[in-house]
Amino acid sequence: MRILTYIIPALLLLSSCIDLENGNPYAEDMHRLSISLQLPPDYQGLDLSGINVEIRDNANGVTYNGISDNTGTIRLDVLNGVYSATLAATISYEQFNASLSGIIVDGTDCNAVMNLLHSRTGDIVIKEIYCGGCLKLPAQGNYNTDSYIILHNNTDHTVYLDSLCFATLDPYNSNASSQWNPDDDFSPLIQAVWQFPGNGTSQPLESGRDAVISIYGAIDHSSQYPLSVNLNKPDYYVCYNPGLFPNTSYHPAPGNNIRQDHIMDVVMKMGKANAYTFSVNSPALVIFKSVGCTMKEFVNVPENIIQKPGSDDRIIRLPNDWIIDGVEVFNGQQTNNRKRINASVDAGYVTLSNVHESKTLMRKVNEERSEALGYEVLIDTNNSSTDFYERQSQSLHED
Repeated sequence: MRILTYIIPALLLLSSCIDLENGNPYAEDMHRLSISLQLPPDYQGLDLSGINVEIRDNANGVTYNGISDNTGTIRLDVLNGVYSATLAATISYEQFNASLSGIIVDGTDCNAVMNLLHSRTGDIVIKEIYCGGCLKLPAQGNYNTDSYIILHNNTDHTVYLDSLCFATLDPYNSNASSQWNPDDDFSPLIQAVWQFPGNGTSQPLESGRDAVISIYGAIDHSSQYPLSVNLNKPDYYVCYNPGLFPNTSYHPAPGNNIRQDHIMDVVMKMGKANAYTFSVNSPALVIFKSVGCTMKEFVNVPENIIQKPGSDDRIIRLPNDWIIDGVEVFNGQQTNNRKRINASVDAGYVTLSNVHESKTLMRKVNEERSEALGYEVLIDTNNSSTDFYERQSQSLHED
């Protein structure tokens, strides 16, 4: 998902236009929403007709699909409200994405412009995010210290995870107020950066294979809570640093099957919490590698660490073009979710409908390519609205 072109911030233009046609029984309540698609400078002249744009009413979650005409414009009649739009499209064999939020339709017709961003897929993709927890059945209560993520080698060759990092963006939750603009050229990393250990070839991941990372305890959670998962397996990795995160309720000692060289390194801790903070309902997750220096060297440069406005917290200014993959998660129980990840990394979002229900967020499989190539190939359009779905139980759950 590395960015190939300069990112142009999305523009939102509001103006009054003509009334709807006479005879429409909802003419007083509905207005014309027009969204014009704009290509980056290096790709002007490509055909913008026939592109599907998903438009979402932020208040009720209702989605509409609009198809662009030969001018690259989508036109829909909608009720007053605040809308978001996303797209992922292949145009002349090139992949483009776009995301636009805060489209306000309020008593007048609305014109908006979506700037398309050119991007390419990465070798390693985020396959699954399980963060919402489960019920403690047959005991009472909720359980949410069994979070994990899965990375996937989406290529036909072995890749090495050594020095690959992951982190989440500020704010922790999608419905929280933000001090940042997702159109900026950096991503604000919060709390800590975790990194795979190794000397460059220590952590191979073969074609079509997965790497499981336990965010909290790399133990068999299912032994006590059957709706949970067993994360005590030899190939699994774990975020564990008792010196920096000593809370054993969240970070117990890894199980007997976890290898010492599968314990993730902490590049830097910014917060003061005694346990790593990973959102239960809506993390914004990115994986990345530093370019031209080590990540340790990067965080030791003072200007790369800045104070969060109005807070004691600090964040890392991660260059967006270092990001290999990212997934934006929205809280399904809220209507005021906001994008945190730049649209060139993830033009959309995937919604976690509720927590403590064992639900997980999964990337879709490209069945046709997987069958043709002989290994699992996942869909990667840089748009989580297209690429992901909510699965009813964890993929690692053992019946």
